[in-house]
Amino acid sequence: MHRFFVPPEVLTHDPVMLTGEPAHHIGRVLRMRPGDRVLLLDNVGWAYEVELTRFERNRVEGRIVRKAPAGGEPQTRITLYQALLKGHGFELVLQKGTEVGIAEFVPILCERCIMGGLADMEGHRQERWEKIIRGAAEQSHRGRLPILRPPAPFAQALPQAARADLCLLPWEEAHGLSLRGAIEAHSAAGGKPRSISLFIGPEGGLSAEEVQSARGAGIQPVTLGPRILRAETAGLVAAAAILYALGDLE
Repeated sequence: MHRFFVPPEVLTHDPVMLTGEPAHHIGRVLRMRPGDRVLLLDNVGWAYEVELTRFERNRVEGRIVRKAPAGGEPQTRITLYQALLKGHGFELVLQKGTEVGIAEFVPILCERCIMGGLADMEGHRQERWEKIIRGAAEQSHRGRLPILRPPAPFAQALPQAARADLCLLPWEEAHGLSLRGAIEAHSAAGGKPRSISLFIGPEGGLSAEEVQSARGAGIQPVTLGPRILRAETAGLVAAAAILYALGDLE
């Protein structure tokens, strides 16, 4: 069944009236007909099965058949602080990270980012990123849309990240403490973490000064093993490993 995120207020009336992108996709792209059913998600935890009843030029109507919890969300809330990447690398992180189960994305600008400043992130690019997240969330059966925060300089993101139960920084020069070891140590001392901040650097890596600042903010460097992962891969691998270690992939 095709899934669409819609504003919650759309689902407060029966029949439901859809306009804009959902109506266009249902009527023009999928060419659905009266009697077909879709699943509408309100992004606050509920899914509504809706039978389509009427099609107009720019509007689709339907009746609510049933309401149920949306599901699809891991218990562990991962916030990925991902350095901005060149080309389409950051878009790949948003798409695949949404599929994996990341709850929040914070784009960060680091010393070695190969791109312009924060002004480059305004306007249409932010809208494009949100559209990528929405499409990936609908395709992967997420119950909520991951949050996309405005881009922030690395130093400004540290205090926000430090509020999570566990704060980790996979780093190619880290030795000793592994991702699994950090999770196990935290779980043994205070129970399973329910919120995790995860920092991933740019193509050129984080500078020694940035890693030192992260340590000072309580963010723990960890190793992902002997292989060096690309900047657009490391966060996805780490997030999947975290969710597996904490039982969220069962």
